[in-house]
Amino acid sequence: MPLSGRAMSAQDALIAVMLVTSAASGEMRESERREIQSIVGLLPVFEGYDGGRLPSLTDLTLKHLQREDGLDSLVGLVRKALPPHLFETAYALACDVAAADQKVDAPEMRFLEMLRHELGIDRLNAAAIERGSRARHTRA
Repeated sequence: MPLSGRAMSAQDALIAVMLVTSAASGEMRESERREIQSIVGLLPVFEGYDGGRLPSLTDLTLKHLQREDGLDSLVGLVRKALPPHLFETAYALACDVAAADQKVDAPEMRFLEMLRHELGIDRLNAAAIERGSRARHTRA
């Protein structure tokens, strides 16, 4: 998925994963949008990223998902854009977005499973990442 005539960057791919996680349930919840903005603004992996690109990347990602093979295609593009050392990061960010509203519904779980398989994250590491996300998003 080109962005402004360029190939998808690793940062764009990480954001696309978060956007797809949020959209998996059929709507992008406000808590998930805030989570994505917070993550992009705080994490070192997004250092130097122009947050002003988020609206256009969101539009491109959602349009790509509307294609017949949109989800499979997008996950393939993400895998190609990410260096292997960011595979677990991508999964962790997806889990954080899914946990942001305190509930992970079936479509989000299916997407997380698909992403885990595509990125080759073993079940034990995935469980640890998932537990960390739940712990970070637990409310008092």
